[in-house]
Amino acid sequence: MCILTVAGVLAGCGSGDAEAAETLTVYSAQHESLVRTMLEGFTEETGIALEFRDANDAELANQIVQEGEASPADVFLTENSPAIEVVEEAGLLAPIDEETLAQVGEQYRPESGNWVGFAARSTVLAYNPEQIPEEELPGSILDLADPRWEGRVGIAAGGADFQAIVAAVLALRGEEATRAWLEGLERNANVYPSNTAVMKAVDEGEVDVGVMYHYYWYRDQAENGLVGDDARLHYFRNQDPGAFLSVSGAGVLASSDQPEEAQRLVAYLTGPEAQRRLAESTALEYAVGTGVPSAEVLPPLEELQAPDVDPGELDQQRVTELMQDVGLL
Repeated sequence: MCILTVAGVLAGCGSGDAEAAETLTVYSAQHESLVRTMLEGFTEETGIALEFRDANDAELANQIVQEGEASPADVFLTENSPAIEVVEEAGLLAPIDEETLAQVGEQYRPESGNWVGFAARSTVLAYNPEQIPEEELPGSILDLADPRWEGRVGIAAGGADFQAIVAAVLALRGEEATRAWLEGLERNANVYPSNTAVMKAVDEGEVDVGVMYHYYWYRDQAENGLVGDDARLHYFRNQDPGAFLSVSGAGVLASSDQPEEAQRLVAYLTGPEAQRRLAESTALEYAVGTGVPSAEVLPPLEELQAPDVDPGELDQQRVTELMQDVGLL
């Protein structure tokens, strides 16, 4: 069998090489181009080929849980952390090596140490200054539940990104406040299929503001600005739930028959070379490796004043239930 490595090179194609070649199966929900960019050079350095299975956060997390100890996955990479928590709660992750955990800040990994962050994205409020001046923007993301915002807000309720933000609100403010906020959004918000669609709606004046992650706007500006050229970003800061930093997680499956190799992959992903590649990529997400600065165009992480949220305490199941209860899912 031939395996396509991250560098696009076929490995294990000789008559006897297929059995000898080490190959890791990676279930990845992060953006395909970003993961391939970050892991470029891994196979050359280690001799370990990578076989990817790409899908969204929820799909892959549920698949791993259903597969259980029979899962072929060695490593699980998520776009947002609630999905990897689903797998951890099922008892399917192995502890990450201490040396790997030490490569990222404590705020980018759960207290359990059973997975580790490898990228981050900031919650922002996109707005159209032709529709609303910045001084009239809400002081908190929770203010968007106020009746004065009826019909003026855009959200991508069905996406893992928005649901991670809801999970942060739940962790920070509790269930009663989260339910009240969601009920307000169900009344006030127009629901769109994606963050890009939210940004476009703000840009075109269809809604005044939209909840999304920062990198959609920065990436659009770097490319051509055609989707969000009239939109701007507002950062809530002040430890508001609207300043939540979502973490992309990497975990090693406890059932992997190549645990050392899987740990090497996660160590590489959080190490300086892969983090530098992230920072220099067109993805414009935040690097979380210690001592590795993110892209210069981005506001520095330390200036975002994000709330203190253990990324291992985001309850995806309860978020889904609450959103269904209020009619947002």
